[in-house]
Amino acid sequence: MKGLRIQYNAPVVVTFAILCTAIYMINYITGGDAVSRSGGIINNYFVLRGFDFANPLDYFRLFSYTIGHANRGHLVGNMSIFLLIAPIMEEKYGSRNILIMMLLTALITAIFQVFLIGGGLLGASGIVFMFIILVSFANTGGKGIPLTFILVLIFFLGKEVLNSLDNNNISEYAHIAGGIMGAFFGFNLNGSKDPSREQIL
Repeated sequence: MKGLRIQYNAPVVVTFAILCTAIYMINYITGGDAVSRSGGIINNYFVLRGFDFANPLDYFRLFSYTIGHANRGHLVGNMSIFLLIAPIMEEKYGSRNILIMMLLTALITAIFQVFLIGGGLLGASGIVFMFIILVSFANTGGKGIPLTFILVLIFFLGKEVLNSLDNNNISEYAHIAGGIMGAFFGFNLNGSKDPSREQIL
């Protein structure tokens, strides 16, 4: 116990969680409301409502929407799962790979939502679902399809498919896209003797 100190483990994951929390707190203190579009830092910089090729800020929003959250419940819900799962994945796959996974998931989910489905994006739910699917590949030898992957696919993504039939102002398609990205990364890195040394890009 002597010399016990706080360790900044999983730097990518922890930094992202701190950013999400800080942006939400700044937005809350300044009275912004991302849902009603009434000012605030989240409404201006961390919501993707569409895409204008002539607007440089929209290129930033293709990634930044993952940092903004609509309310406290939205933030706590995402960060609770994110901080439970993602640090384990960062230790397994390495910080560089995790950062690339998160950026690619944000970008592909944004393109899928804005250009194919329509509507806006706010929050890290797509990234969270990517990690939910990715963690189902943990502790596998790389032979065949993990049963945990199949079960997670049925319970988590199956629920999102059913929820997408309801008009609930939640982008289940973003969750599904995030899950697909998690499966893609899992299958590509599964079976490597040292996944942290594998390079996605």
